[in-house]
Amino acid sequence: MIEKNFPDYLNRMAIGLVGEGSECFGFDDELSMDHDWGPAFSIWLNEQDYADIGKELQLAYDSLPIEFAGLNFRKRSNDSKRRVGVFETKSFYQRFIGSRELPSEWEEWIEIRESELAACTNGKIFHDEFGEFTHFRNELLNFYPHDVRLKKIADRCFIISRAGQYNYMRSVYRNDIVAVNLAESKFIEASISLAFLINWRYMPYYKWMHRSLYSLPVLGQKLYEIIKKLSLTILITNPIDYFNRKSEIIETICGYFVEELNRQQLSCIKSSFLLDHSLEILKCIENPELRDYNIKDIY
Repeated sequence: MIEKNFPDYLNRMAIGLVGEGSECFGFDDELSMDHDWGPAFSIWLNEQDYADIGKELQLAYDSLPIEFAGLNFRKRSNDSKRRVGVFETKSFYQRFIGSRELPSEWEEWIEIRESELAACTNGKIFHDEFGEFTHFRNELLNFYPHDVRLKKIADRCFIISRAGQYNYMRSVYRNDIVAVNLAESKFIEASISLAFLINWRYMPYYKWMHRSLYSLPVLGQKLYEIIKKLSLTILITNPIDYFNRKSEIIETICGYFVEELNRQQLSCIKSSFLLDHSLEILKCIENPELRDYNIKDIY
């Protein structure tokens, strides 16, 4: 279709599959088939080319055969925004990072959700001779500026210590089971986020957080298994034994992080309490504004 109808533009197009959706993370399964499922791809154009042929190219895209390799072309759910098709490159990225330009200041980086950065840098590019789309993508994949990464790591250490090492058992002793479950949830979420940060990767949407852990080269499989164990620990007889066992698993996870923070020389202290490491890491941040900034709980 492209070579036949738009041959003069082919060398300026980027073609691939990137964005929201399990298929872009490689997690499609039978349950994914009820919405936004099926063979598909996207085409990205620079601003001028999109103005010239964007609508025409989208019409040609929409007229492609409804079946490919025995599979029906993608079904779109009624409430979803368009995930595949023809896009202008910078407008596509703006959907995720809130700007048509790459973030340059720490304030811009710190406010972008990790899940949005994961979504706009996943998938695969099949063709991009022009290079505009891939350049934007690669700049984001270069990860956070040094100080921003340190700030996020310090923040995650603080949340892990507060939720898991401090408030979890205090909530148990208060017999506040809802607070216990919330503390465990916050601990798990912050732990997975920290795992991605120490791997220089962006953490995806919560539905894929745990599953994505397995592929991380540093602590990935180990954390995947022990977090699953934490979630599967079942109350059988004595409640306090049950919560103590969970607390032991939490401390084991924290121990893994202490070893890795030491190995990466992000913190040189040996304390088992991650709040202490959070304070040490903060000392390494050069920008005083960023050092004192209060990060919102956004992933």
